[in-house]
Amino acid sequence: MPFIPHTADEERLMLAEIGVDSIEALFDEIPPRLRAGVLRHVPHGVSEMEMLRDLESRAARDDAGVCFLGAGCYDHHVPAAVWDIAARGEFMTAYTPYQAEASQGTLQLVYEFQTMMANLTGLDVANASVYDGASGLAEAVLMAVRGNRKVKGSRTVLVAETVHPHYREAVQNIVAPQGVEIVTLPVTERGRIDPAAVDAAPAPLALVVQQPNFFGLLEDVDALTDRAHARDALVIAAANPLSLAVLKAPGRWGEAGADIACGDGQPFGVPMSSGGPSFGYFCCREPLVRQMPGRIIGRTVDLEGRVGYTLTLQAREQHIRRGKATSNICTNQGLLVTAATIHMSLLGADGLAAVARASAANTRKLVARLTAIDGVGRRYDEGFFHEAVLELPADAARVAEALLARGILAGLPLGEHYAGHERALLVCATEKRTDEEIERYGRALEEVLA
Repeated sequence: MPFIPHTADEERLMLAEIGVDSIEALFDEIPPRLRAGVLRHVPHGVSEMEMLRDLESRAARDDAGVCFLGAGCYDHHVPAAVWDIAARGEFMTAYTPYQAEASQGTLQLVYEFQTMMANLTGLDVANASVYDGASGLAEAVLMAVRGNRKVKGSRTVLVAETVHPHYREAVQNIVAPQGVEIVTLPVTERGRIDPAAVDAAPAPLALVVQQPNFFGLLEDVDALTDRAHARDALVIAAANPLSLAVLKAPGRWGEAGADIACGDGQPFGVPMSSGGPSFGYFCCREPLVRQMPGRIIGRTVDLEGRVGYTLTLQAREQHIRRGKATSNICTNQGLLVTAATIHMSLLGADGLAAVARASAANTRKLVARLTAIDGVGRRYDEGFFHEAVLELPADAARVAEALLARGILAGLPLGEHYAGHERALLVCATEKRTDEEIERYGRALEEVLA
């Protein structure tokens, strides 16, 4: 439907009805120092044809070649049926269900999504998603601050340095203004966190651990969980959901399991799309459910015994009074959750496990091929899932740039994120990578290093 703005006469009629002289008067409560003023830097409009030409040229630049880049966004195969179904009008145009019970189809789908995520994480409850993995982790930290009644007077949260750097930045930006202190547990020479560091930290109310961690390695989550619980701290798991098809679920870490699990749902039916959009999943144990942000869909029966679905465990302020809400999440990334639910339904538990194992196997093939090159080795000799850190004999950023010119997205240079990692390259291979592509990467790297 085309956008048709109000006419000048309609604007005058509206302002007269309200009782103000101008549109500007509607914003008089905003201090002048906060107003943008006239947007002189915004260029003049262009024609539709010019706009499409510009966007096509920009899109062409995104075709970087064969992708061996991971670091939180992965090049998995998305079955054609996923978006054929998700693009149907009843899914594509559905929005946040403010009058939720009138949208039984949407609610049923979200309920199925919640059930699948609760099963994957081994926790009791899942919500109707959050924006993405990074903001979801910040929500988890705030939820732990609200929900941990055992640690008195502390607002300290321990975050492993092996958590994704962007996640740590998002957490700091969101929770620091709310008086939460983030203490970083340093990464060891083995590329993991020493569980003993939890004992030495000052009175934490929560611990954040990523599994697999940012380097693709497997943390000692059992020891970390038990040590945190011994200090009455809650445990927040940030996990790649695909890995949960083959790795131990957060709800089973240690003796009692993690308390909260969150992460990015991009591996389930969501294309890389130049980095977004995506959605975040969020799960917890039942005692914390009333502190959970976002929406929760429940299954019930009506007076005639028919199955129905409804929003549950939420005060109305969650939707209409920002100041009283647990969180100010406005929508649930519903279309992407729809795609993820269809994706998981099509593959099933065995299919997801097969994708995870194929990705891990391809990464091992990739690492074996690249480390056969003189001067290339693994930086960390630890178990990994489907990402690994290579140590190169040259600056990793320059090597990656040279490989990009050869049509290979080689991985993520780590020097920007971790001191002393200027020659470190984080590589990833999913189930999509072929033996021929891995061999092509190996030959190209040999040429570049030569």
